[in-house]
Amino acid sequence: MEREWGSYQNRRVEVDIMIRPKALKVEPQPNYCLLVTFSNNEKRIFDVKPYLDFPPFGELRNPVIFRTVKPAGLSIEWIHGQDICPDELYCNSVPV
Repeated sequence: MEREWGSYQNRRVEVDIMIRPKALKVEPQPNYCLLVTFSNNEKRIFDVKPYLDFPPFGELRNPVIFRTVKPAGLSIEWIHGQDICPDELYCNSVPV
């Protein structure tokens, strides 16, 4: 949906407004992936492996800690506060 927002130096500025769906449910999957159900009824797979080499995500290699993931706000989080940006969670996941 495009909307006219205003003008800057006599140029029309348009903004594309898109709201990311909220993560409603998250289920740990094999190989450090997550099955996320979003508020738009989409189910998507998010691969956590690229994050595991960065602190504080390294501790998620422990399967017990990895399985503590839960929905939080618009996104997800783990027991020790690790989280994924809502835009990143949605845009970097793939539809099932």
